[in-house]
Amino acid sequence: MRAEGRRGGVTNQTIRLAVISEGTSSWPLYVAEAHGLFAGAGIKVDMTITGSSVKQLEQLVCGGYDIGFQQSDHVVRAVEGGGDLFAFMAFAHAPELSLVAAPDIASIADLRGKIIAVDGARTGYALLLRQLLADHGLTENDYTMQEFGGSQERQDAMRNAAGVATLLNPPFDRQLFADGFRSLGSTWDFFPTYPGPVGAARRAWAAQHGDALAAFIGAMYAAFAWLKDASNKAAAIAVLPSRLNMDRDVAAAAFDDYTRHPVPEITAQGMREVIDVVWNAEGYRGPKGAAEKYLDLAYAQRAQALRA
Repeated sequence: MRAEGRRGGVTNQTIRLAVISEGTSSWPLYVAEAHGLFAGAGIKVDMTITGSSVKQLEQLVCGGYDIGFQQSDHVVRAVEGGGDLFAFMAFAHAPELSLVAAPDIASIADLRGKIIAVDGARTGYALLLRQLLADHGLTENDYTMQEFGGSQERQDAMRNAAGVATLLNPPFDRQLFADGFRSLGSTWDFFPTYPGPVGAARRAWAAQHGDALAAFIGAMYAAFAWLKDASNKAAAIAVLPSRLNMDRDVAAAAFDDYTRHPVPEITAQGMREVIDVVWNAEGYRGPKGAAEKYLDLAYAQRAQALRA
């Protein structure tokens, strides 16, 4: 694959990129690096794996990084805390998490008075779960969210009857379904437009480096398009084993799963859902900001125009 010609007048601009962890969601980044898409756009990307969303966000707000891939609710909180961050593109889809319930739980209403297993009670997708329960008439006094840890720990909690419901990703949810546990739906059923991780930057930095930001976004779009091309499957799979220590057969299955979804996007509607979730979780009393307070797609539109 040949890198595209440089556009937009950017020459060897270095972008300091922060990513919390590696995984198949970072596949477009690996492609853009391995196949010269960043270089072809006139930029260099210095990527740091931070291992912590909290530390990453702190550094992004204070200028330690130029771009960070974060959950969108982090961006909203940072702005409400005085930061000048904004989301400029979707990086990956929100994961499809099943709301798994014990065999005797027939509906969300049946969770009243029960223990629900979560990773962190006030973070991540537990916030979506709180919103879902509220939408079905349950207040925070109607149930108990108990922290058990990651997917394996929450699956164990379900098997041991320490909790009667939890959000789980594949294959942990499928394993419980095979043992007779119920599905009460999935995050994609309940929140179809809720965004996954987004690219975020400081508005002050973007104002000074707009061409570099557009070039970065354009290279990412090119990587998404490359991955969607079935003829690139073998080359795409070859990228993963060295990055993720992943068996090629597992990588092949991951490719099929990855490419069955459309290119991720973030919309004003999706950001408004995030705002609602954050306001409900944090108990903010002030008026909710418009989606544009936290989202600006002008740089993505510029990147698309350059690629046209």
